[in-house]
Amino acid sequence: MRERDTTGISLASKDGFLLKLELLSDPKLLFVVRGALERLTEVFGFSPPDRRSVTRAVDEALTNIMRHCYKGRTDQPIELCCSRVPPRSSEQADGLEILLCDQGPAIDPAKLRGRRLDEIKPGGLGLHFIRQSMDTVEYRRVGTINQFRLVKYLQPSTQLHTP
Repeated sequence: MRERDTTGISLASKDGFLLKLELLSDPKLLFVVRGALERLTEVFGFSPPDRRSVTRAVDEALTNIMRHCYKGRTDQPIELCCSRVPPRSSEQADGLEILLCDQGPAIDPAKLRGRRLDEIKPGGLGLHFIRQSMDTVEYRRVGTINQFRLVKYLQPSTQLHTP
C-alpha cells in the first residue's frame, strides 16, 4: 500500500467538521463513539488525561440523551459534530467543539444539574463529570432540536500547528 502525502491537508471537511457521526440511541454504539473520539482527540493534540476527559464527558452526555431524552428507546437519532474553534484569548490555544443534537422533548435548563455531591447513592454524577472535564458546557433548544455544546481547549504548549 502506497503512503499518501498529507502535508497541507486540513483536518476539517468542507463544511467545517473534523468529524460528524449520525447514530441511533442504542447504548451499544457508545463504544464506537468512544473509539472515534479517542483517536480524534489524539490527532487534535490533547494530552492523554485530556483525551480521556473529553471522551468520558461525551460518553456521559450521550448516555444522558439515551436515558433521559429518549427514555431508553434505541431507534432515535443523535448527531455528533466535532469542529475546531478559535481560542477565546491570546493566552489560549484552539479548542475542540462537540455538538450533540437530539430530537427529544425540550429540557428545562434549570434541571440540568447533577445530584448533590454529598448524597451517597449511585447515579447522577454525569453532569459533574462533564462540567469538570470541559471548558464550556451549554444547552439550547433550536426549533425541535436539543443542542448540547461541549468545548475543550488545548493547552498552548500542546497545540498542533496545521496549515
